[in-house]
Amino acid sequence: MPKTPINACAHCPAHHAGNLTRLGISMTDFDFVVALAGNPNTGKSTVFNRLTGMRQHTGNWPGKTVTRAEGGFAYKNARFKLVDLPGTYSLLSTSADEEVARNFILFGRPDVTIIVMDATRIERNLNLVLQVLEITDRAVVCVNLMDEARRHQIIIDDRALARDLGVPVVAASARRGLGIPELLEAVHQVATGTVSCKPYRLTGGSPKLQQAVRRLTEDLVREFPGLPNARWVALRLLEGDQQIIDAVRSGSLNALMNNEPVMTNSISKES
Repeated sequence: MPKTPINACAHCPAHHAGNLTRLGISMTDFDFVVALAGNPNTGKSTVFNRLTGMRQHTGNWPGKTVTRAEGGFAYKNARFKLVDLPGTYSLLSTSADEEVARNFILFGRPDVTIIVMDATRIERNLNLVLQVLEITDRAVVCVNLMDEARRHQIIIDDRALARDLGVPVVAASARRGLGIPELLEAVHQVATGTVSCKPYRLTGGSPKLQQAVRRLTEDLVREFPGLPNARWVALRLLEGDQQIIDAVRSGSLNALMNNEPVMTNSISKES
């Protein structure tokens, strides 16, 4: 068997794990904001702890009893602020957790959103993945619990999944540290624009619906200059999202873009 050249290791993802510096709660002067989303019980908090080297530093989102956890890490001379969003199955705002997660991805405009999936429940988790990809084109999917999938003889083709979703997909077992170097590299590439994502988006609907979405989107952009993801907001209005409807009526939609957390020192359980 031919030997691998010594300098070849410098180009593999595992080598770059040595570039990771876990910053704990030290998040001053960060270069990028990364959101961490996922269904409950996908090992999302394990990913958080692996990247930040800490148990979660938590507080509440403004006006909510919903817990917000933040941490930081440095990788390849860039500093990342990691925000662990509440575990949720959807972003359709039927609960406080969903509302918080949706608003941060939609209005907070993180540089990258990591979506953690359970490798043993891919179909169930895809609902949230597709909803996130409707909002942002800067995402990385982390298929976690691969060790459990193998134990149940479930085979995941992460390359095919990446091709279908149009964003980087990383297979991982976070509690064992497997896949974390690849995840770091994918996040860095998306954050810096080295990799351009072309996420899968749902299309279709009647011509009348498409026309209504287009007109409503134009009205929103005119009424709320600089509003991110205006088309998605228009869709939510048409689907009767009461929080978005109230925010538009009151003129407070832009205020949702400026929510900042009130942080307190505490330890949160794994989500």
